[in-house]
Amino acid sequence: MSAPAPSSPAAVEAPYVERQEEVLTEAALAFVAALHRRFTPRRDELLARRAERRADLARTGRPDFLAETAAVREDPDWRVAPAPAALEDRRVEITGPADDRKMTINALNSGARVWLADMEDASSPTWRNVVNGQLNLMDAFARRVDFTSPEGKTYALGPAERLATVVMRPRGWHLDERHLTVDGRPVPGALADFGLYFFHNARRLLDLGKGPYFYLPKTESHLEARLWNDVFVFAQERLGIPRGTIRATVLIETITAAFEMEEILHELREHASGLNAGRWDYLFSIIKNFRDAGEAFVLPDRNAVTMTAPFMRAYTELLVRTCHKRGAHAIGGMAAFIPSRRDPEINEVALEKVRADKDREAGDGFDGSWVAHPDLVPVARASFDAVLGDRPHQKHRLREDVRVTADQLVAVGSLEAKPTVDGLRNAVQVGLRYIEAWLRGLGAVAIFNLMEDAATAEISRSQIWQWVAAGVVLDNGEKVTAALVREVAAEELASAPEASETWRQAHDLFLRVALSEEYVDFLTLPAYELLD
Repeated sequence: MSAPAPSSPAAVEAPYVERQEEVLTEAALAFVAALHRRFTPRRDELLARRAERRADLARTGRPDFLAETAAVREDPDWRVAPAPAALEDRRVEITGPADDRKMTINALNSGARVWLADMEDASSPTWRNVVNGQLNLMDAFARRVDFTSPEGKTYALGPAERLATVVMRPRGWHLDERHLTVDGRPVPGALADFGLYFFHNARRLLDLGKGPYFYLPKTESHLEARLWNDVFVFAQERLGIPRGTIRATVLIETITAAFEMEEILHELREHASGLNAGRWDYLFSIIKNFRDAGEAFVLPDRNAVTMTAPFMRAYTELLVRTCHKRGAHAIGGMAAFIPSRRDPEINEVALEKVRADKDREAGDGFDGSWVAHPDLVPVARASFDAVLGDRPHQKHRLREDVRVTADQLVAVGSLEAKPTVDGLRNAVQVGLRYIEAWLRGLGAVAIFNLMEDAATAEISRSQIWQWVAAGVVLDNGEKVTAALVREVAAEELASAPEASETWRQAHDLFLRVALSEEYVDFLTLPAYELLD
């Protein structure tokens, strides 16, 4: 597509994608440009603050609740805005990338109360995916999102009253959208995703009796939540949408945000809907922030860190306590298992784990939880139905018995499990497979019967970085070194289903972000440079 007319303040620099002119109208690009000019400088300042805070953690090794915001935590009177009717009952939420048309239909028809329409970790941000994600959602709200498979099977939306409510997840603050520029600078992906979606859909959603609802990822502080709140206020005023129409659920998926849950809700209180326990990114954040803090912060194999680990229990119970204290929904973590119709034995073992996980969350006071596959919707719903009954949530359970200290949130060393040779190989296998698929434009990837997204690859490569840096000795007596990791990666590359350039790129990128002397904050930053 050629650059917009001179009157448009935004420029599109990308190969043409079919129907992109429906998304990239001059008015929509002007709206995105206004967001960019007003808020990107603050975004830049907050990213710099992240780096400073990480340096402080590396020096002290001891995060704590903020003294300067104690008054917010101690004030018993404030609450978030009441939930709109469409978000009152969230007992089961399904996740999936918005750029996949078939998945869009299946998610909306799944029986879940909410669909997290993902433009972040479950979406590889090729320009085609960015545009198609917006188109699929616009089409869904206009009920024109049908699909026919190559085999001739047709997919269409069911009755409107049975469709899941859409909660869209834009990209995190750290990612740019290089195909959209304003004044010669890339627009932050968060503002591009939010701006285009809000501009095209806010009024239509209000006409449908719903609204523009968002999941906010990778938030690290209440100041970042304040920025989002200011974006919401500006956007509503700019388009004449009533203030407070937007509702946001914040993923508590960084260790620093775990210490600021109440402050984050307070900043967003007229737009807040709840908090979510983003468990995989949370583990990634712990590894990233304490990667060089010594043996006490070395995590074992990813699959050995369950939600019953003491520091994970502290995090999730504090989340429920915080949300219900302030009138917000507490949403549990992901069940990533993909049911198999070919292996009933593996299927039943995995489903039992899913049931136990959802039973625990419902019993702990969560108001809902995530699944990655439509077949898991009834499983999760049964767990929450057993506790909720006809009630839409359990915010009345204030969990006043919960008392969580700073030390409990970072008690990583309390785990008995240790790193293993199988865990190392699994990290390499999963990391390589995910990155290879991501480079081909797939962000939600089935690996070893689990639906994985970018958080999985982040944990995998970060654990390897930490194990090498700490000189971890595995259960077979072998020390984790860069040479050992390269050896395992070479074996996995040799066994790849095809010797393609994409596999070679994935191999090289994985080793770069797992073994570089300077830790790379997000693997998606260098990976993005390899995308179309």
